[in-house]
Amino acid sequence: MEENAMEKKNNDKLVSSCFDLTSIVATAIIAVAVSFIFIFRTVGVNGDSMKPTLHDTDRIILSAIYTEPERGDIVVTCQPNASAIIPDTLVKRVIATGGQTIDIDFNNGIVYVDGEALDEPYINDKTHDREDFSEPVTVPDGYVFVMGDNRNHSTDSRDRRVGLIREEYILGKALFRVKPFGQFKIG
Repeated sequence: MEENAMEKKNNDKLVSSCFDLTSIVATAIIAVAVSFIFIFRTVGVNGDSMKPTLHDTDRIILSAIYTEPERGDIVVTCQPNASAIIPDTLVKRVIATGGQTIDIDFNNGIVYVDGEALDEPYINDKTHDREDFSEPVTVPDGYVFVMGDNRNHSTDSRDRRVGLIREEYILGKALFRVKPFGQFKIG
């Protein structure tokens, strides 16, 4: 009888341990799922407009909790645009925010915000491609002006089909790269 009691006690411990392990694994899976629904998002980069910072087929993690865009942030937008050629989801860098004035000297390839030349070590080439940009633009509150880092091969806010991006259409700010594995940092 004592042997049966000992065996029952061991079985109860085994069942309890299995239940605890299952509970921990299930909680971890739920926590990760909730994080990726409400806090983080993954997005694939499509095209070469962000070279040399990001490349076609890279995958990035975004912070979905993103309230105030700042110049230099890499963001993903989902603003509908006026062309079936341009995807609705774009990965671009914020160049100017509400209240700032942007001007571009296409002859020298220099971008100015509020009269100050930007230091842009992240760009592929100087900005010589005009798109539809013709004069200085003051960005209204609630909008941002975005450009790709591969300036002469990027369709961005210089193109009227994309235009200024409403802040409400920003899905999030890029935090780090997950693909290719090992190249986590985003410049």
